[in-house]
Amino acid sequence: MGIAEHGQPKSGETVYTVADAEANVAHMKILVIEDDLEAAAYMTKAFREAGIVADHASDGESGLFMGTENAYDVMVVDRMLPRRDGLSVISELRKRGIDTPVLILSALGQVDDRVTGLRAGGDDYLPKPYAFSELLARIEVLGRRKGKPEQDMVYRVGDLELDRLSHEVKRAGKEILLQPREFRLLEYLMKNAGQVVTRTMLLENVWDYHFDPQTNVIDVHVSRLRSKIEKDFDRPLLKTVRGAGYMIKDEG
Repeated sequence: MGIAEHGQPKSGETVYTVADAEANVAHMKILVIEDDLEAAAYMTKAFREAGIVADHASDGESGLFMGTENAYDVMVVDRMLPRRDGLSVISELRKRGIDTPVLILSALGQVDDRVTGLRAGGDDYLPKPYAFSELLARIEVLGRRKGKPEQDMVYRVGDLELDRLSHEVKRAGKEILLQPREFRLLEYLMKNAGQVVTRTMLLENVWDYHFDPQTNVIDVHVSRLRSKIEKDFDRPLLKTVRGAGYMIKDEG
């Protein structure tokens, strides 16, 4: 989708655009279960412009049928649907052994609402209103996660290596000392290597915040981490995706 992203890169940052993020989701196939026809038309059009094959179901029963009968990389499910509510759709899909990643998209955005959605079998939860760049980033992460083993003990991006058991980080064989929060930040970025990770995703998965505290905590930690893993090395790995978030990727 042609989205104009604004803002100037900071010194030392490698900047990606939303167009770069779109390249990572091209050729995915997703199902949008949304009863608001105008919102659904916007979403499916935007997804298709990003190279995603997007099907649409306007009620829970149709969505359950399509999700059962067809293979998708990701499903985007609204909570409040006619004929069968979104959480019921997700629960039934899980009962039938369908493990397709599900992103719940809902106007119900309180912590309790999110917990209920995740416990029903959802993999991610994005409250409305939302920025399409974040929705796209979350779709990308969920799509890449599908079928990917979670038990990897060592993550590698180029010559950067993170051992989850020993908590050792090395680049080109040189040990890099990180603080615990920096380690968690790097671990999450490397787990999702090559994919856009938004600020909200970092807040929820690294800081355990389910709201934006309106601080620069992420910027400070990313800056510190970038200096540690890139200082004295020729090739940058940690990118800033302007208007979306961050990505760790080796382009060597």
